[in-house]
Amino acid sequence: MERNTIQAALIYDAVNRLQCHATAEEVYQEVIREHPTISRATVYRNLNRLARMGRIRRLELLNGPDRFDHLCHQHYHVRCEKCGRIFDVDMDCIPDLEKNIRNSNGFQFTGHDILFRGICPECGGK
Repeated sequence: MERNTIQAALIYDAVNRLQCHATAEEVYQEVIREHPTISRATVYRNLNRLARMGRIRRLELLNGPDRFDHLCHQHYHVRCEKCGRIFDVDMDCIPDLEKNIRNSNGFQFTGHDILFRGICPECGGK
């Protein structure tokens, strides 16, 4: 069992305040506003730890930095093709999706992430 630390609590609170699928760097910038002595390595290490513990959710994105989500339940996301921001998608998850895969490679599926692409309203109005 991993113990809670003051640093982990600060980082967890920052992810919850941001609520924007923040990068590790964005979380770091949020934390140092009030705690300028905390190191970048401490923030990065604790983000990974909190994700392993299931307290936050890590989104691994192709061609971009990982993002950290304050919502841990299974849900889908959309990435704006212009600004790169990530948003939650308002739809039910597809139940038992992994069970419907033709598994010719012998994988044991443990989950899935679906990332849609689009243009956010802010970028679409430009």
